[in-house]
Amino acid sequence: MTAYEMLSENAALVEDALKQYIAQQSSLTQVLTDAMRYSVLDGGKRVRPTLTMECCRICGGESKKALPFACGVEMIHSYSLIHDDLPCMDNDLMRRGKPSTHAKYGEATALLAGDALLTLAFDVLCDPINPPEASVEAVRELSQAAGYQGMVGGQIIDLESENKSVDAQTLRAMHAGKTGALIAAAASLGVIAARGNGVQLEACRQYALHLGLMFQITDDILDATADSSALGKTAGKDLKQHKSTYVTLYGLEEARKMAEKQTDLAIEALHPFGQKGQQLADLAHLLCNRNQ
Repeated sequence: MTAYEMLSENAALVEDALKQYIAQQSSLTQVLTDAMRYSVLDGGKRVRPTLTMECCRICGGESKKALPFACGVEMIHSYSLIHDDLPCMDNDLMRRGKPSTHAKYGEATALLAGDALLTLAFDVLCDPINPPEASVEAVRELSQAAGYQGMVGGQIIDLESENKSVDAQTLRAMHAGKTGALIAAAASLGVIAARGNGVQLEACRQYALHLGLMFQITDDILDATADSSALGKTAGKDLKQHKSTYVTLYGLEEARKMAEKQTDLAIEALHPFGQKGQQLADLAHLLCNRNQ
């Protein structure tokens, strides 16, 4: 199976599970459910939930048992995109090739849809398909990655860095929180679902941390070189908002070399898994060479 086929297969499983989890919820208003579905379904590469499921598999677990954790990660990711697009943040009107959630439903409904997905994620982590101790570990891991020590912390650095030139250390800290923390948590949740050991957990985390940095560098390259129709979101946004990126800090060619280096380091981290890690190695190459 190719990395693309693996992504597609896992995306289909996650899509079906997300639909079921949201269908189980009874909202006080249909518009909130509609906004949640609009934001989390029918779009995205599903890289993070794929990491959860594949890290579970290579640690000896059953991928489908990791589905609740994978869906929780994707709900957190989707909530972050809703809030990231709001006028008070990046003020972006397009996401995944369609109007962003606040452009479609209004700012207040979008804000609440994000809040609803954030809280639903932790409910989903407690699906009884997994033992309670695994769910508790998953809740702790994901809450730390999504909170002020991770994604939220990275976002505030991002906001404070607008119209400023930041150094390499600040840029890396920002993206380690904003992007890397959730990607690392996605991998860790897969190991937790498999009840893997410490060596497996560290290997998957290191893979994901390097993958996350490569993913962000590649995002910066695409923001500077691709057009909006190819990206499915507004291109050139960082330049317009006067944000420092790996491209503005290092230049396009050096940024490409950095992305390739992080890809190599991610693949090296998979060494303990032998041939079992090949699909994740192929995924790293696929994401480094993507055009959207």
